Amino acid sequence: MVKIAPSILSADFTRLYEEILSVSTADYLHFDVMDGVFVPNISIGLPVLESVRRVTEMTLDVHLMITEPSRFAVKFAESGADIVTFHVESDEPEAIARAITGVHSIGKKVGLALKPATPADAVLPYISLLDMVVVMTVEPGFGGQKFMTEQMPKLKALREMIEAYNPRCELEVDGGVNPETARICVENGASVLVAGSDIFKQADRAARIQELRG
Repeated sequence: MVKIAPSILSADFTRLYEEILSVSTADYLHFDVMDGVFVPNISIGLPVLESVRRVTEMTLDVHLMITEPSRFAVKFAESGADIVTFHVESDEPEAIARAITGVHSIGKKVGLALKPATPADAVLPYISLLDMVVVMTVEPGFGGQKFMTEQMPKLKALREMIEAYNPRCELEVDGGVNPETARICVENGASVLVAGSDIFKQADRAARIQELRG
C-alpha cells in the first residue's frame, strides 16, 4: 500500500501540535526546509524540528531545499529527522556523497530529490546508497502548485532504475498530489505521496489520507 506524508508546510503554525495530531493516521510527516537561496522562499529549521520530534512518534521525512546540504544534513538527522532528503542539484557530487555517508553514519535514512528539469539518471551514481528518491511534480519552494503530469515518464524511469539497482529504495512524489493525481503517481511507480494543502484544507483529514492511499 502506498504511504502518505502530509506536509506541515500547509499546516496552521499557530496550532501546530493539534495539526500534527490531526494527520497522525498518515505514515510519514513531511517537513520542508527552505533557505531562500536554493529556492525562492524561507520556511522552518532545526528549532521547529526539535519541537516536533518531542510531540510525535511519526516518521519525520525532512526535505532540505537548501544549498550545500552537507553543512546541515547530519544536524537535521541528529535533531529528529528519520529520513533526510536533499537535492542532487544542490552541491557538487563529492559533497552529496559525503552528506549521504554522514546521515547513514548515525543510523538515519537518506533520500535525493530531483527538480522537474533534472533527468532521472542524475541519481544513478548514488542509487545503491539511497533509501528514497523524490520526484518533484511542482517547482520546489511553494505549496499549492499545480501537478506536473509531464514528470510521469521520469517517475516511471526511476521505478525501473530502483527495481534494477536498489529495490528497497522508496520512490516519493512531492507536489500537487490529490486523489486524482495520486492514482497517476501510483500507476507510474510511486510508493510514497506527499500532500500538503490537499490534506490540511479538509475537515476530515484522516478520511482524506485514506482516500489518497486508494
